[in-house]
Amino acid sequence: MPSRGVAKGDHVVLVDGSSYIFRAYHALPPLTRPSDGLPVGAVSGFCNMLWKLLRDAGWVDPTHLGVVFDKSEVTFRKEIHETYKANRSEPPEDLIPQFPLIRKATAAFSIACLEQGGYEADDLIATYARLAAEAGAEVTIVGSDKDLFQLVGGGVTMLDPVKDKRIGPDEVFEKFGVRPEKMIDLQALAGDSVDNVPGVPGIGAKTAAQLLDQYGDLETLLERAHEIPQPKRRENLIAHADLARVSKRLVTLETNVPLDTPLEELAVHEPNPTRLVAFLKAMEFNTLTRRVAEATGIDVSSVAPDADMMSAGRAEREEAAAPSPDGAPAAARPQGAPRPVPAAGASAEAASPQALAEKLRKEAASGAVDRSTYETITDVGRLGEWIEDAWEQGFVAIALETTGPDVMQAELVGVSLALAPNRAAYVPLGHISAASDLLSENPSHLGDVLERQIPANEALTLLKELLEDDSILKIGHDVKYGLTAWSRLGITLRTYDDVMLMSYALESGLGGQALDDLSRRHLGHACIAFEEVTGTGRARLNFAQTSIDRASAYSAERADVSLRLWRLFRQRLVAEGMTTVYETLERPMPAVLSAMEREGVAIERSLLSRLSGELAQRMGALEADIHALAGEPFNLGSPKQLGDILFGKMQLPGGKKTKTGAWATPASALDELAASGIELAGKVLDWRQLSKLKATYADALPTYVQPETRRVHTTYQLAATTTGRLSSTEPNLQNIPVRTEEGRKIRRAFVAPEGKKLVSADYSQIELRILAHMADIPQLIQAFADGLDIHAMTASEMFGVPIEGMDPNTRRRAKAINFGIVYGISAFGLANQLGIGREEAGLYIKTYFERFPGIRDYMEATKQACRDQGFVTTLFGRKCHYPQIRAKNPAERANFERAAINAPIQGSAADIIRRAMIRMTPALKEAGLSAKMLLQVHDELIFEVDEREVEATLPVVRRVMEQAPLPAQALRVPLQVDARAAGNWEEAH
Repeated sequence: MPSRGVAKGDHVVLVDGSSYIFRAYHALPPLTRPSDGLPVGAVSGFCNMLWKLLRDAGWVDPTHLGVVFDKSEVTFRKEIHETYKANRSEPPEDLIPQFPLIRKATAAFSIACLEQGGYEADDLIATYARLAAEAGAEVTIVGSDKDLFQLVGGGVTMLDPVKDKRIGPDEVFEKFGVRPEKMIDLQALAGDSVDNVPGVPGIGAKTAAQLLDQYGDLETLLERAHEIPQPKRRENLIAHADLARVSKRLVTLETNVPLDTPLEELAVHEPNPTRLVAFLKAMEFNTLTRRVAEATGIDVSSVAPDADMMSAGRAEREEAAAPSPDGAPAAARPQGAPRPVPAAGASAEAASPQALAEKLRKEAASGAVDRSTYETITDVGRLGEWIEDAWEQGFVAIALETTGPDVMQAELVGVSLALAPNRAAYVPLGHISAASDLLSENPSHLGDVLERQIPANEALTLLKELLEDDSILKIGHDVKYGLTAWSRLGITLRTYDDVMLMSYALESGLGGQALDDLSRRHLGHACIAFEEVTGTGRARLNFAQTSIDRASAYSAERADVSLRLWRLFRQRLVAEGMTTVYETLERPMPAVLSAMEREGVAIERSLLSRLSGELAQRMGALEADIHALAGEPFNLGSPKQLGDILFGKMQLPGGKKTKTGAWATPASALDELAASGIELAGKVLDWRQLSKLKATYADALPTYVQPETRRVHTTYQLAATTTGRLSSTEPNLQNIPVRTEEGRKIRRAFVAPEGKKLVSADYSQIELRILAHMADIPQLIQAFADGLDIHAMTASEMFGVPIEGMDPNTRRRAKAINFGIVYGISAFGLANQLGIGREEAGLYIKTYFERFPGIRDYMEATKQACRDQGFVTTLFGRKCHYPQIRAKNPAERANFERAAINAPIQGSAADIIRRAMIRMTPALKEAGLSAKMLLQVHDELIFEVDEREVEATLPVVRRVMEQAPLPAQALRVPLQVDARAAGNWEEAH
């Protein structure tokens, strides 16, 4: 289509691309391309905005359209003021590779991409706006940068794309107290710390507006500055008049740029659908691809992804990440990349992460939570309006309410949405309470209560489209629960941020991750307690039985608080360099674990029943022996009675009383007694172990079988440990003993259904391998590389004996030391494990450190680093906080020193297995395999595999697990995974 000139009645739309990139970046989640992890969040937001401009005629309906970017950092303003914009910080790491992609996106939409060396984007916008207005066209500048407010008027308006708000002369006056024609003078007086426009010291925007109202313009004000009654203000204006004039030149936009691209060439053209779809498919923007295809009638399947864009994206990311000789990113700012606006709350001066975190926290807590603004949505039309608003802004916080914590059996009661602080609403769907405020007065009002709720099927139809839309970010706390709950309703929750995991990435070890804890800690706000809504004790209500009004306040607040926390944590992740940890180790995990939890695992009840009987018999025999040794019968399950026997009647050493006056009988006390030869203490420990196995597993596991699936479904806790290790509850499958016969029998009860096998894939000595890498121990690194028996090699190094023909007891001692060192074992602990004296055990540990001095160096350096900064880091950058390492109490301090030494090792192992889990299902699908990942237990993954696919599955599982570390975290030693298939877990292990 030939270009035509601009005439009266036309509408010229100029998009401030440079600033909009950052608006899109901060308003939308830090999305990555699924196939390779390329950051594309800002590109996604930008593309959705362009599509809206082109398709939504009611919004702007342009006849001419251009996106304007800053091409280079050096402009004519540098000649005016050398330090102009010198305060701007570097772009966020994950935004750098998106700059060129956004320009390519603009071209894919067939929109003019405008940039010129020597000039800022604002100067080009000013020039195009002047030419268009002189031609009689209407002009809309899409952006909200105050530097552009001077252009408003005379047919030129601005549009804030995030707030969807028009900005005309009245809005400028409302915001700044001056009309657009005085904005240049106002900025010259007030200056701009972000752009390093000096202005006049002591003169802010409000004072500048008052002075301009009184004196008219900048020159008149400066000429009459001696008349100003306030001494300091008068002195500053007189002393810094030249700075004010320089500032005016800096903020005045150039309206006569010799344009490379004439205005008429901005005429809107329908994008080439094939080219556009090819670009969007390469970016993997599935929802927008579908929308474009539907609007243009193109068959998506007939269009291949743009191959150049797939490779270009990767190349740009690698180039951006490549280090320069001085260690800085080689492409800290690609050609044409604009300087970003500093994150909210950031000062011009560099601030420590701790100081910045505290400043952001204070800002987040400054806006009070006002529950009176919350809404209860009771009709479909209103729900539709809320959902439409969520689509418009691109994100929404969601809180889900159900009948109970067991997500596999809970029923949906209600949903809350939050779009902004204090803008939240609750949608009741399943309240049937006889205890609600209304029904407590008159049970006949049941019909009234039900009328106050939208039929669940109608609400879910609306919510499904929103929740499954990839382009809308869903924000929540503990998203894994929601993923499972929605899945049971036939809805796949896509594109989410989890504030619990954002906090966990930032502050693991610094406090609880429950929403109530986070709200108090970061917002200074106490949420409505769950018990305030449901009651406690015997009178406790199911959430479905609660009052709609009380439920509305409780749930809407949770969505509101989640949104506020998201705003805070999102900035902190970038500012503190923790975005990669969250994106690669945390955010993908809820979907992985939700799938595993829904799958569950089969157990053989009859085997557990027999085991329960066997354990009961053995416990009975031990009980008889214990009573005989004590000289009287007593209740072994009573710590008080046991303490009275050991430390009262028998007068054994080491007894300590609790605050209640009873003797304490912890396992550590019994261990010491048993190590000193007290037979009764050893038998009590054995009895306790059997009792725990019987109660926790043999008797309890069958009670966890779900009636619908006939399988056991554990619940994984993602943010329960400081090191990133997962834990599981209801039932806890992480603590089944591995080395005892009873523990092995419990594992035998986990079985594969007919036609299936269980595959157990276990990292071999992963923590020792990580220790060898992190402490850089040549002997260990070489031994692992050569595939030697690491424990025999250690024994040979320590005791000077050959590996061949080594006494098994010697190897066992080295094995105990190898694993014990990782956990900071003491001479006492090693003595207990090996059944030797403490002096001998201490000598073993001393010899170990003499043979491997790098381990001692690593331990001391790690403790010192933790003392200095309060945390240690894993190979992947996860922070494990141990502020208690500075405790004055020596025993407490020593405990946390051991934890700090172990955390980088255990945490790195946890990170590696997380990476393997995240990559596993896609790898299995790509290989055409149907294997399902069922369980994760420390360093082990358990799968259910079709018998016919076992041989094909094993190498895929091993490959994914062994190649889990990213290149940047490559170990000096190879990872090894042992994988076997069998009919039950024990035989596969």
